Amino acid sequence: MARRRTAAHLVPAAAAGAGLLLLAQVWAAPARAEEAFLTNQPANEVAVVDLGPDGASPRLVGRIPVHGSPAGVAVTKDGSTAFVTSPDGKALSVIDAATRRVLARIPVGGGPLGVAVAPRGRPVYVADWYGARLLVVDPDHAGDVRIAPTGASPSGVAVTPDGAVVLTADRDDDTVSVIDAARLERIGVIKVGQRPFGITLSEDGRRAYTANVGSDDVTVIDVATRSVTATVKVGARPYAVALAGDLAFVTNQYAGTVSVFDTTTLAPRATIHVGEYPEGIAASGDGRHVYVANWSDNTLSVIDTAVLRVVATLEVGDGPRAFGAFLRRTAR
Repeated sequence: MARRRTAAHLVPAAAAGAGLLLLAQVWAAPARAEEAFLTNQPANEVAVVDLGPDGASPRLVGRIPVHGSPAGVAVTKDGSTAFVTSPDGKALSVIDAATRRVLARIPVGGGPLGVAVAPRGRPVYVADWYGARLLVVDPDHAGDVRIAPTGASPSGVAVTPDGAVVLTADRDDDTVSVIDAARLERIGVIKVGQRPFGITLSEDGRRAYTANVGSDDVTVIDVATRSVTATVKVGARPYAVALAGDLAFVTNQYAGTVSVFDTTTLAPRATIHVGEYPEGIAASGDGRHVYVANWSDNTLSVIDTAVLRVVATLEVGDGPRAFGAFLRRTAR
């Protein structure tokens, strides 16, 4: 029987296994244009998927052991490094994306969940689900962890393209915190829908989108004015948002679907059936495909954004969550 998750699933389950695992199980594979780094939470690993030269031919190429029920993931813009949070292990793992090896495991305490990286690759911002705070980590100096305040139970994290502002979705306060990255001060609080979880910024950083688990909608935020400009109804228990061209794609956990709406008109465009309990979602660099991690049936769905349907499905391992920016973009 497929697993069914409730709201309690949003707080990660107990860790399985112990000890620091540094080496990855790796298959030899040439460099590709794009790869997906998927956190398989119950399996205590990150699955690496080659998405194929066309973006729609996924192939499992590696598994990287990561202790502590890994959940959040953020790959640097240059594709060199993946940062993975382990809520049960209270740590941030630093992974060399090319060699698929864990380089370091940084203790951060609390309940690290969402993660984002500054545009230049440093620092790394980690949402502490238990501590109502944002942890600011310098991976080159593991002991240097600074703190900024947030609302209750911060989950998703996003950084503006200029690196000046960090946003957190504060699930238990129904708010988004706006944090000055230089001063690490909370400079704004925006009321959104109920139980915001994932938060995504537009490419230019002008708009933010929160997936509101409790109210089954997406809040659209004007970042400059720190104001809500729209609310868009989607499916049951939306988890995260991906943007491709002028379309927004939203994973609906309870519905097993992805809602699609136009970011200009906010009109609905499609409802796409994917795997059971879809969670993490990300768009390819060219916007031609959207990738969805399906927690309950252990698969990755590939959506063609031109025809708005699933064109490929791949089994990837136990409990893929992939919460964050999980795509690695490389030169061919």
